[in-house]
Amino acid sequence: MRKQFVLVFLIVLLCIPLSAQYALKIENLLGRTELSWSAAAVFALEASEKLENTSEDAAFRFAAERKWLPKNAAPGDIVRLSEAALLLMRSFDLKGGIFYSIGKSPHHAYRELVHKNVIVGRTNPLMTVSGEEYLYMINRILSIQEEAALSKAEKEEQKRLAKEAARLKAEQAALAKEINAQLAAAKVADTTARVTSEGVMISLSNIQFLPNSVVLADSERIKLREIADILKTVPGKRIMVAGHTALAGTPEEQQRTSVDRAQAVASYLVSIGARTASEITVVGFGAGRPIASNNTAAGMEANRRVEITILDN
Repeated sequence: MRKQFVLVFLIVLLCIPLSAQYALKIENLLGRTELSWSAAAVFALEASEKLENTSEDAAFRFAAERKWLPKNAAPGDIVRLSEAALLLMRSFDLKGGIFYSIGKSPHHAYRELVHKNVIVGRTNPLMTVSGEEYLYMINRILSIQEEAALSKAEKEEQKRLAKEAARLKAEQAALAKEINAQLAAAKVADTTARVTSEGVMISLSNIQFLPNSVVLADSERIKLREIADILKTVPGKRIMVAGHTALAGTPEEQQRTSVDRAQAVASYLVSIGARTASEITVVGFGAGRPIASNNTAAGMEANRRVEITILDN
């Protein structure tokens, strides 16, 4: 029912089929140049879902019993704008400012709906209300409520995502700490773990290959076997193996070397069962991401590295 009221003008203009009952109610309402209390009550209560498929008399009694109507209002009496504002504020449980909250008077209800842009244009609180004007006010209230609901849902989703991010960050920090402890216990040199934006990265600095080749030195194979044992404790997560070089040779040579060395590490990890080939992404960054100065031997050793990142799935 709520969507039927939100889209009421499109429905009328485009002649989208409605049930005969609702089509007749809308047609009758739009045809009224002055709105009666019984008509005002039934549309407010059905649109706000206080009542469903009710009669005008039943809706009038419902609103009157709750003192949402003027004290001596009769079903056929003509509705003034400020009085219609109070009925809508109460029917839709709309919050208002301090003055409305204290008195809940038609005057303050009128001011609240002007403030909320439900009542627009040059109006007088004592003017009568047509069916078309009343239907517009209901449509505006429902649109505002829909927007508020979406905003609330977005905020809840942002909170959920922030909570999930905090949980993931804590898990990553704990995993990096555990990996560093295992690396230290195994006395794996030039290798540390840290949290990055992509996951937990294990960095092997000054990685050694046989001269003029991409064949891993025996010392590096020993390191990688220790790292493989660590990777096996976190199954199901993809890993990325990234190669980096020092600033030596042409950019093309640096890029090719970084990819080849990353591939050599990835292939060895696959051969000892740390991951399957389909679970590993291999990339090369050449000398484009240095972590130290290439002007010193120590800096070049640090930049000549392979990084193994346990990715966030």
